[in-house]
Amino acid sequence: MKYYLAIDIGASSGRHIVGWQEDGDLRTEEVYRFKNGVTETGRGLTWDIDRLEREVQAGIDAALLKYPAIESLSVDTWGVDYVLLKGEEPVLPCYAYRDSRTEKYIPAVHDIIPFEELYARTGIQFQPFNTIYQLYADKLSGRLAGVTGYLMMPEYLMWRLSGGKSHEYTNASTTGLLNAGTGGFDMEIIGRLGLPEELFGELSRPGKALGEYKGIKVVLCPTHDTASAVEGIPMESAGELFLSSGTWSLLGAKLQRPITTPESLGANFSNEGGVGYIRYLKNIMGMWMVNRLRDELCPGEDFSIITKNAEASDYPGLVDVTSQRFMAPSSMSGALREALAETGQACPGSPGDCFRCAYRSLAKCYGESVRELERLTGCKYSSLYIVGGGAKNQYLNRLTEEETGLRVIALPIEATALGNLKCQIMAANAVQ
Repeated sequence: MKYYLAIDIGASSGRHIVGWQEDGDLRTEEVYRFKNGVTETGRGLTWDIDRLEREVQAGIDAALLKYPAIESLSVDTWGVDYVLLKGEEPVLPCYAYRDSRTEKYIPAVHDIIPFEELYARTGIQFQPFNTIYQLYADKLSGRLAGVTGYLMMPEYLMWRLSGGKSHEYTNASTTGLLNAGTGGFDMEIIGRLGLPEELFGELSRPGKALGEYKGIKVVLCPTHDTASAVEGIPMESAGELFLSSGTWSLLGAKLQRPITTPESLGANFSNEGGVGYIRYLKNIMGMWMVNRLRDELCPGEDFSIITKNAEASDYPGLVDVTSQRFMAPSSMSGALREALAETGQACPGSPGDCFRCAYRSLAKCYGESVRELERLTGCKYSSLYIVGGGAKNQYLNRLTEEETGLRVIALPIEATALGNLKCQIMAANAVQ
């Protein structure tokens, strides 16, 4: 029996999952889990990359205790964030995408390259935290002085394990610096922004071996967690959509070619890299809003009680979950009430009202996004696969089915880890 290890790290938690093939099925066991989250410092919202590295190593040790012979491992994380390097040393702090440092630099980027042109070249939707804006903020603040390289978060962690450096395609596609047509770094964009061209090397595809750690081969999976999640979904036809429901909700379709039209720009859809296809999707506020509401209104309360109270409410208010105000507010319930008041809606009177508003607003956004996607692709869709933590929420799934008009197939599985493992197994089989 051959065993493989997926290290899947999200914005709120990380998981080490061992996988193996048995009787034609991919079987898994979680062997380690740890909490993750941004650290608030006097310099902004940051990631504690030393703690992340220690947790990754501790999880590998836990896996080896139960499975002493592991063929390979790979790491996937969220996109857009990176670690700057001066030689072999990281440049600290390592900023988190929710930090607001990019806001004052975005107009300067668009003065050089209007967003309409950026989108036509890259196909990446506007988000204030896109890597392109983070790196430009680094340039203007002097953080790029003396920098010799950068690695996206999973690339950094695998380099620390194996000594091998690489830029992996699916994660690089989240940066806003790849050309949608060629699939490589767009050196014209990089040059016009005055970013150091030597930072942007050749891209690698999932399956590449980077080195070893404690006798385990370290290989690239689709290192952007959504790319791995889509690989883990058993989609069978072109008439199916995916929704990766976690901290963020990523709703989209698999396409053979990117769509970078002005209409696609207006709808704020993104063309990100997949394993042999384009992930055409929209980034939507996800369980982040609900989790923050729970932290404020009923810390630690079981979600079965939260959804029961939401279902019992008849509160009618709705908000635009894509609003920037919900990105990193000091109070999520306060931001919710402000948004409702600004649109003349009555404020919620109970925690159940707040959660009902959040869930219904998310489902409404999913429905609007499906209709936009059908208009932009010219296709009609019949089914929506939901994976991730949100797939366990039967109340939200029912609302989503009502709002989208699609058959919802909720799979409460670790789809990201499954996709990570699947690509490792494919890589191992390819070299046999």
